[in-house]
Amino acid sequence: MQNSPSARSVLATGVLAVAVSFSLLGCQGAKNSATTPAVDSTSQETTPAQQPAAATSPSGEALYTPAYKPNGKEVAVIKTNKGTITVELLGKDAPITVGSFVELVNKGFYTNLKFHRFEPGFVIQGGDPQTKDLTAEQVKANSTGSMGTGGPGYMIAGEFANNPNKHVDGTLAMARSQSPDSGGSQFYFTLGPQSFLDNNYTVFGQTTKGLDVIHKLGVGDVIESITIENATK
Repeated sequence: MQNSPSARSVLATGVLAVAVSFSLLGCQGAKNSATTPAVDSTSQETTPAQQPAAATSPSGEALYTPAYKPNGKEVAVIKTNKGTITVELLGKDAPITVGSFVELVNKGFYTNLKFHRFEPGFVIQGGDPQTKDLTAEQVKANSTGSMGTGGPGYMIAGEFANNPNKHVDGTLAMARSQSPDSGGSQFYFTLGPQSFLDNNYTVFGQTTKGLDVIHKLGVGDVIESITIENATK
């Protein structure tokens, strides 16, 4: 459910809901529903007050609550084929998102996944398990097809209505579909400030090292491993 329009065109698969802008919506989650940062011209931009907390996913299933409870000191070290990125995770502001991310990392979920979406000056996105067994060339060939529709088998609640963190250069945030509560495993790094995404997508990390690496990434590049430092045992 992900189209791959050019920058400043409308993407019906991925991040936010702002008419005629970038789209980060995607199809991930419990039923492989959409997940990417997006803008949908068919919907109206909503304020946090208009986004009620949902107890179920868009498909009616219960949202996942991770067992891991962040201590607020977690750091993600993301090794890619282009270099290493260090990210301070924001567990105090996005405990569900960080908790789920830490659990997936500890299971090795992200190992060998490829970045499947690149919008110059906007975002680089990864976390789709469908890319795991594909080569870089295969991901590039399918980047406008089914890529961006995979997830961990569940969805989590959005944590952006009261999240004070902004989309600056190198911000780590959770991709989702039109529904506020449709995040799963797909994440994106912003390529420069993207203030119109603030309070529309869950920011759960800020890059402290490796910003240059983020700006070198493209479709097909590999997440070789992710480790979490300072996690609660």
